[in-house]
Amino acid sequence: MASKQELRLARLEERLRADGVLHLRQAAALLDVSEMTVRRDLARAPETFHYLGGYILPAQGERIGPYRLELESDEHAEAKDAASRRAAALVQAGDTIFVDCGTTTVHLADHLPADSPLTVVCYALNTAQRLAVRPNVRMILLGGLFHTSAQTFSGEEALRTIEHLRINHAFLSAGGVHATHGVTCSNFSEVPIKQAAMKRALRRTLVVDATKIGQVRPAYFASIDQFDEVVTQTGVTLATG
Repeated sequence: MASKQELRLARLEERLRADGVLHLRQAAALLDVSEMTVRRDLARAPETFHYLGGYILPAQGERIGPYRLELESDEHAEAKDAASRRAAALVQAGDTIFVDCGTTTVHLADHLPADSPLTVVCYALNTAQRLAVRPNVRMILLGGLFHTSAQTFSGEEALRTIEHLRINHAFLSAGGVHATHGVTCSNFSEVPIKQAAMKRALRRTLVVDATKIGQVRPAYFASIDQFDEVVTQTGVTLATG
């Protein structure tokens, strides 16, 4: 006869097959136990579950595929916008911030405070277009070789510019966040800029919709513990949680 713990783990596995990812708080409510009990259960089944930044995900969660901005823009758009809205609330008046490329952090430009001066560093054309109409924003657009599929720039010129900056807060996006394989994206050309911005930033926030948790993309750029927090549509979680 299966133990109570085995029954709980089986129920979690069934829910993850349907939803792909589950917050610890949701799992505790589903199983009618404490969050500590859920974490103890997960520790007994590392081959089946990963626990990352407050989220539970299947141990086998890899997904690799091509990336085109226009194909990604509408996918989970509401969740991406909600995550960016939460992230924008972390911005302080007078900050110099770095906004990463992609279809999640582009929404950050729409939710930045409108009543205080900001300096925003970016390297994506879609983000720059939204920032250009914000009168309180001084924009630094990193130049270089233009990549049509992702609408981004890259090259030594961009990296040299970052070297001369002091960034209060870097907001990074990712195509995958995995307990074992780290934080990844689809385009290798983005990796040097992401890493340079993180190096120059006092605070680093990862902004993703929750479907990215458990996924893996081909280009690795950071480990999860290099971030101060992870922001999704459901809230802000310490990256070491």
